[in-house]
Amino acid sequence: MVNLKLSSLPYFQRWFIVGAIIGIVAGFGALAFYYAIRLFELIFFTYALGINIPHPLGEGGSLTYHFYAARYYLIPAVIAAGGLIVGFIIYTFDPSSEGHGTDAAIRAFHYNQGKIKRRTPVVKTIASAITIGSGGSAGREGPTALIAAGIGSIISDILGLSPRDRRIAVAVGIGAGIGTIFKAPIGGSILGSEILYRKDIEAEAIFPSLVASSIGYSMFASVVGFNPIFGYYLEAFSVYRLPLYAILGIVCGLGSILYIRLFYAIRNLFKKLKIKNHVKPMIGGAVTGMIALAFPEIMGTGYGWVQLLEDGKFNELVTFGIPLLIFLLLLPFAKMLATSFTISSGGSGGVFAPGIFIGASFGTLVGLIFHMYLPSIVPIVAPFVIIGMLSFFGAAGKVPLSVILMVVEMTGSLQLLPGAMLAVAIAYLVSGTKYSIYESQVDSRKDSPANMGEYHTPVLLDIKVKDIDIVDSIYADLYYTIYKADNIMRENEMLALPVVYNGKLMGAIYLYDIENKPYGYVKDYYKPGISYLKPDNSAEDAWELMMKNRTTWASVVDNGTFMGIVTLNNVLKKYHENVEELNLEKLD
Repeated sequence: MVNLKLSSLPYFQRWFIVGAIIGIVAGFGALAFYYAIRLFELIFFTYALGINIPHPLGEGGSLTYHFYAARYYLIPAVIAAGGLIVGFIIYTFDPSSEGHGTDAAIRAFHYNQGKIKRRTPVVKTIASAITIGSGGSAGREGPTALIAAGIGSIISDILGLSPRDRRIAVAVGIGAGIGTIFKAPIGGSILGSEILYRKDIEAEAIFPSLVASSIGYSMFASVVGFNPIFGYYLEAFSVYRLPLYAILGIVCGLGSILYIRLFYAIRNLFKKLKIKNHVKPMIGGAVTGMIALAFPEIMGTGYGWVQLLEDGKFNELVTFGIPLLIFLLLLPFAKMLATSFTISSGGSGGVFAPGIFIGASFGTLVGLIFHMYLPSIVPIVAPFVIIGMLSFFGAAGKVPLSVILMVVEMTGSLQLLPGAMLAVAIAYLVSGTKYSIYESQVDSRKDSPANMGEYHTPVLLDIKVKDIDIVDSIYADLYYTIYKADNIMRENEMLALPVVYNGKLMGAIYLYDIENKPYGYVKDYYKPGISYLKPDNSAEDAWELMMKNRTTWASVVDNGTFMGIVTLNNVLKKYHENVEELNLEKLD
């Protein structure tokens, strides 16, 4: 009864309630993940390696810092051990938890009706905390996004929301997760709507994301502090620096292309390795550890090092005598490699924080060069560090609007907005829409399978059911046991089956009617008289019938004989084939 009332509420009332629930759970989830990372940092960094790592000011860090390591030589072994543990956890309990979590949430939104396994948030929390805490080069925002998105998916099922609402809840979870743990609720809420597309935004998710992000952020910051992650930065705006920020935007745009291509090249390399997936993160961790011997700054999220770069504490960098400019030139590429080997090998962690680190490194390098030659215009490098990290990830993640808003929340300063807006726009333009660190993104709402019925009616009308692959092997006979029908549904990830007897469509049987029944036959539980399609019906008719029945299939009957079912996936496959043919005709 509660479900029906909630589903029938107007948009703003319904999503205020759902957004608030997601925000509360996301706040608890972010806190659990944050302290899990701190726990594993204590185990691996403090006890195993004897290393002190810097933290940003907004997380209890200090600008008085000096690097030391009691057992420096063990770095590769410790990170590899972390990778081995993570590989065992992921590939034993939930293989979908590997990689960077935000992309998995985006994929669930577009291709899986927002469905995320219930165990995923738990597995992702543990695996990502070990990856980051043991020194793997990864971020916490991506895992938090998947954790909160998974919670949003679970809450939608509990509340009985529609598939469309479940997808929105996943987008809200992404925004709430990132906005909460990044202490950037405004930017995070817009990010959840923007990150789904390369050239569009899911406007319907903005309002509930604002609610969820504000509540999650308030809960999280009440415990860890409300100060911006990188402290407060105040400096008067100078119009003379705008051309210099434009140059930084070009550098970050080009750098983001390299980051993306390198990341997926190494991912493809690991996919080709003929070894068990369980040990691949260990190999990636070992390589990351070797890189960390030369550049210990690449371990973990790197936020503490970004803080030192912002405040010009270059003497605290571990350069091993390499000239500073050369070191800063090498540092972003070392972080790209380390992140790629950590995550693309099958480890668990986000790509957001590494992007922030890489962009900050590029910003420091560019800012320092300008400071050397134009000291009156660039007295300090801090604004270049901040704008560099935002413009780099704005281009890599195709989220320019979100990161522009984040500049205020990260620094508490409005003065950097004009420079950030220019640099981010140029970086986004230079990188183009072809390259994105999130491969599950689509260009716009009309390109998403989730919105197929809204945008693709003309093409769907031209496709006939008889032209779509019809599956004739998935059904339940009237005299099947409910145990057998239950197995067929679970094997094919379906919530219902057509019921057939002597070649005739009799009705449908639903999982929720039989899942708690110990014995019986389909004939005792099926519902007679369901709607069906004829071969000459259009794919649009198939789509509408699936939406009406809340299924991913529809029965096909020809002259009274059951022919089989058409599935949503096969409709999408035929649609894309027709669109490709139309595009080729246009080119001709």
